[in-house]
Amino acid sequence: MSPTTRSVALVGAPTDIGAGHRGSSMGPEALRVAHLADRLTKRGMHVVDRGNLAGPLNPWQPPKEGYRHLDAVVAWNTAVHDAIYAELSDGRLPIMLGGDHCLAIGSISAVARHCRETEKKLRVLWLDAHADFNTSDITPSGNIHGMPVACLCGFGPDVLTHIGGHVPATAPEVFRQIGIRSVDEGEKRLVHEVGVDIYDMRYIDEIGIKAAMEEALAGVDQDTHLHVSFDVDFLDPSIAPGVGTTVRGGPNYREAQLVMEMIADTGRVGSLDIVELNPAFDKRNQTAKLAVDLVESLFGKSTLMR
Repeated sequence: MSPTTRSVALVGAPTDIGAGHRGSSMGPEALRVAHLADRLTKRGMHVVDRGNLAGPLNPWQPPKEGYRHLDAVVAWNTAVHDAIYAELSDGRLPIMLGGDHCLAIGSISAVARHCRETEKKLRVLWLDAHADFNTSDITPSGNIHGMPVACLCGFGPDVLTHIGGHVPATAPEVFRQIGIRSVDEGEKRLVHEVGVDIYDMRYIDEIGIKAAMEEALAGVDQDTHLHVSFDVDFLDPSIAPGVGTTVRGGPNYREAQLVMEMIADTGRVGSLDIVELNPAFDKRNQTAKLAVDLVESLFGKSTLMR
């Protein structure tokens, strides 16, 4: 292997434990079927597939004290944290294959821990239709996939906020949320209070995706670890139907490609989540294929000659 070859580890987390619909547990296999490893290998990367982590089955129970499946969510996120942290410590770029977006509590707490130890600045690009800043007091559902950013910022139960050993795992200012277009009422108040940097679809429509991404990437430099948390429902459902929580009005294909290409241009991507892909709602695996196509662009494939 060449000294310049980037080593990538795929880590599957096949659970829909935090979601409101069943099916995202099949996401890791759908991404594999769409040839994610082969496509990254063709980009010049050395890819190791670690297989799938193990965790509790989804009991599909109602919320208790504002949370659904809290103990099981903790178990899954602890497993994700340990696996992602191990890959980072060994010098590999981890790609977490979800699973629902609650798993970002584990992955990002691991990345934040690694950044503290290596004295890197953390920047998280949260590509999503949802802000995911609910708490037990304001959640309309109790689904923890609507709470990961809040938990990472210290707003949540101790068993989740303490994953990674540092509370809070991150601060609101590390996040840049892009593509947001569905935020619950209580959530709106909380994200304004704490100051999360949100590029919602109205703002993107007003200034354009290029300008919005330039703002979101401002300050990223050689001392920055860039983590991309890619919820597939970031995309407009007309091109990505295979998700559990579709919200109309998201980025189209070219806008999404530009987002990924501009992130790639920084050269600072150090870790990635791919979450909320739900084959139960997909058509002939088209959403998984699109997600893989976009991940290729995230790692340097361009539709233009640069």
